[in-house]
Amino acid sequence: MKIVKWVFWVFIWVLVGAFFHYTLPQTDIVRVTDTYEKRIDFGNSSIFWAGSSTDSAGQAVNRDVFFIQTRRAKGDVMVYRNEDTGWGWPPYFKFDTANLQAEAADARSTTGAPQYYALKHYGWRSELLSIYPNAISLRAVDGPDAVKGIPFVTIIALLLFAALVYAIWVRWRRFRRARLDPKIEAIEDDIAARRGRFARWRAERRARK
Repeated sequence: MKIVKWVFWVFIWVLVGAFFHYTLPQTDIVRVTDTYEKRIDFGNSSIFWAGSSTDSAGQAVNRDVFFIQTRRAKGDVMVYRNEDTGWGWPPYFKFDTANLQAEAADARSTTGAPQYYALKHYGWRSELLSIYPNAISLRAVDGPDAVKGIPFVTIIALLLFAALVYAIWVRWRRFRRARLDPKIEAIEDDIAARRGRFARWRAERRARK
């Protein structure tokens, strides 16, 4: 029983961690190498695209999406999509996709004359599922070793979540002590009393034989 309980809670916390890792903003120091626009056919991964179009049957269709190609400070290549989040989730209220694409196009540089930028984004990159992190903003930095800055949004979000979890846990403990524990104890006492009566009945029956 304890193993099932541990597996359940590990599964829950893995889901929570994955949710925050996907949703909360992250910053990469990158050099923009190119920008382009591509028509995307949405399939099983449509959930990872912001406001993907659907047909009358609710099936994901296709639309044009902006992309920003970069090379990160560590040397690896990373491609970001550039989509509005609008009023949906995650709540970044991003409506400036076209402006950000213009900034990224103007920020392109070569290996010989690199210019580095701090690119804020959320989401994951998976070549297998063909999903890309979504770019949120772009700002110039001094070089590949530039400090990314303090992630205030992430810190505040995690603190609020921790406070919510703690508040729920405290109220659950009070509810359990006040309502559940007395009933559980009463049930256990009743079961123990019945077992005692049954044991006495068996003992009396054996004595008669």
